[in-house]
Amino acid sequence: MLLMRRSEAYGLPARLFRGLSDESRLAILEALRQGPLAVGRIVEITGLSQSNTSNHLRCLSDCGLVSAEQRGRSIHYSLSDQRIKVLLQLADDLLAEVGRRVYACTNYSEAGKPRSTANVGRKPQRRRRS
Repeated sequence: MLLMRRSEAYGLPARLFRGLSDESRLAILEALRQGPLAVGRIVEITGLSQSNTSNHLRCLSDCGLVSAEQRGRSIHYSLSDQRIKVLLQLADDLLAEVGRRVYACTNYSEAGKPRSTANVGRKPQRRRRS
């Protein structure tokens, strides 16, 4: 049996989770869990600006996570697959159990980028003035 390279095995799932790691996109997906919504209603629910909402909806649509349907003069967005709703529910269930530990995790910064572990256990050094 041939072994897949790590990037081949995990690249696509990593891209999915990277897309889901944005708070604005998650807020939109959460709003759509209840059913199809027009952009204006998504803006009201999420508190995002109209342009920000539209940009994230375009991203989610391009990635196949939401679908759009023209209804009269407005476009209504919905989850493209009910498994997305299941995935979000599973995340809720998991966080109900380990959420405190995830919140306290110091491996990732607020921006979602890994923190350097090179200085773990070392005291911060003061900068010398020139």
